[in-house]
Amino acid sequence: MAASKAFDEIAASYDLIFTNTTIGQAQRRSAWEEIDRNFHAGQRILELNCGTGVDATHLARRGVRVVACDYSPGMIGVARQRAALSEIPGRIDFRVLATEKIGELRNEGPFDGVLSNFSGLNCIADLTLVAQDLAQMVRSGGKAILCLFGRFCLWETVWYLARGDFQRAVRRVAGSALSSRISQRSEVEVWYHSVAKLKKVFSPQFRLVKWKGLGVVVPPSYLSALAQKHSRLSYFASEIDPWLGACPGLRAIADHTLLIFERVER
Repeated sequence: MAASKAFDEIAASYDLIFTNTTIGQAQRRSAWEEIDRNFHAGQRILELNCGTGVDATHLARRGVRVVACDYSPGMIGVARQRAALSEIPGRIDFRVLATEKIGELRNEGPFDGVLSNFSGLNCIADLTLVAQDLAQMVRSGGKAILCLFGRFCLWETVWYLARGDFQRAVRRVAGSALSSRISQRSEVEVWYHSVAKLKKVFSPQFRLVKWKGLGVVVPPSYLSALAQKHSRLSYFASEIDPWLGACPGLRAIADHTLLIFERVER
């Protein structure tokens, strides 16, 4: 699987280039506000595209049991190392498994909820089968928290228009497959799904109860150097971004969109 190899290549450096950056930390804190509000100690959560295990470890520290999946063996390797250094024995079960094959865990449900953070689902063109599999694996009333790249990012559009790069400035709007470079040697295909499309794909088994933007005034991660240069402004942006991301209208121009679905009664 080409995408798996691409993420294997950046597994060792992923935390350096995103997780531990000012932008990465700001966007993750905003996501954790919703994650912590909906997932609680004693629950068992299924995580898709868990990456280096940052969210799984965070949940495990709060007493949540997590079955954390990713199709990149390299990412899972880093995630297992992270968990081993944390005092959370037995709370995380890591699996090398592609999201498209998540139905293989159907007999291990029901789960109390499902999490997919920071754009793993943007690597899948059609999420219909994924939604159907999850509907059979999440208990009634359970939450599905999904964070994806937004369909329109004002920061990105302004940044590239200012540099005369019209193609990149509007690349998200069409929603069609685009090649995104994630390392010096590898690219992956990315699809930008609209909130309306995601709502349709996950219904009627899931009901959209809330959505917010992550990165309204906090810029995309590829502008980390800019954020570091203007650290005071970056701090202020990170403080007000969760509030702005909850505002109708403003939430639609964010770098990421976080959606909270609820599994309806079976």
